[in-house]
Amino acid sequence: MTLYPNLILDALRHVRYPGTGEDLVTAGMVEDDLRIDGMNVSFSLIFDKPNSPFLKSVIKAAEKAIHTYVSPEVIVAITAKVPEAKPRQEEPILPQVKNTLAIFSGKGGVGKSTVSANLAIALTQAGYKVGLLDADIFGPSQPKMFGCEDARPILEEVGDRELITPIERYGVRLLSIGFFVNPESPVLWRGSMASNALKQLISETHWGELDYLLIDMPPGTSDIHLTLVQTLGLTGAVIVTTPQQVALADAIKGIGMFADEQVQVPILGLIENMAWFTPAELPQNKYYIFGRDGGRELAEELDIPLLGQIPLIQSVCEAGDAGAPAALEQESLLGIYFRTLAKNIVEQVDRRNAEQAPTQRVEITKQ
Repeated sequence: MTLYPNLILDALRHVRYPGTGEDLVTAGMVEDDLRIDGMNVSFSLIFDKPNSPFLKSVIKAAEKAIHTYVSPEVIVAITAKVPEAKPRQEEPILPQVKNTLAIFSGKGGVGKSTVSANLAIALTQAGYKVGLLDADIFGPSQPKMFGCEDARPILEEVGDRELITPIERYGVRLLSIGFFVNPESPVLWRGSMASNALKQLISETHWGELDYLLIDMPPGTSDIHLTLVQTLGLTGAVIVTTPQQVALADAIKGIGMFADEQVQVPILGLIENMAWFTPAELPQNKYYIFGRDGGRELAEELDIPLLGQIPLIQSVCEAGDAGAPAALEQESLLGIYFRTLAKNIVEQVDRRNAEQAPTQRVEITKQ
């Protein structure tokens, strides 16, 4: 007896798949790998899932159909196949937040938190919905700068979850570990505790719809920074430095961390803070007490945008200590500088989003 494919397929048309009621051929379950070698027949049947309750019974019924309608002497070998599962599209942790920006400095004392607070205010004044997460777990300062040290966030039910509600101040939605710890006591946490706290502040907070979520990072490079890039697909990072050589050297390390091949967070640009000192009574005078144009030159050297140069003016310190960031005075000298900075950052974010794919969370693998 000579076997040929149509004989086998006709026999399989007598077998119906219980899941659909269709015969195996019509249901498209017979893979295009039918092989005939004398009285040996082999092919694959495609099932929708590996644990299909009908898998064994259907294979047995297919063998019986071939023996019944073709010949009992046919040696049948049937393989069960399951289509490869399509990779799941990663769902964003903060689906209502359009852009997440890490505000970073290589060392402390360069004014990163002051820049973060005033940038949040300036973006809000420009009409954007803005959140500010104080992720400086060991030295939170945003509650002081926003004049809400005594505030205590509450929990609210959102769907089937209880989420933290940020404090709203000057139109900015604000959350800080400083709201949950004694401000007079040091935070003595191991790295894992700090990392878990950051994850909770990000994922268990009801941020609502935001155009920008600014994340005021701790200075330097640590577990906190790795936790952030593994938790969120950051839109980009903004580097804050002073013109001083010591600060610039640490800024380079931070840029290297975000640009690492395992991290690859886009660098949106560099802010040179305390670029010069200007006395309030002599606004035209500039005194370069930390060096001149160090940030500008570093940006040019690394081919990243210089987002702005912010002067050191006494009022910026006084405003922060008083809980009213200087950018609130929109027509003041600092208000104008921060308004320009906000405009430049928006332009860089728009360009980044137009030219690059949406960011994904980083997978750090051990070498």
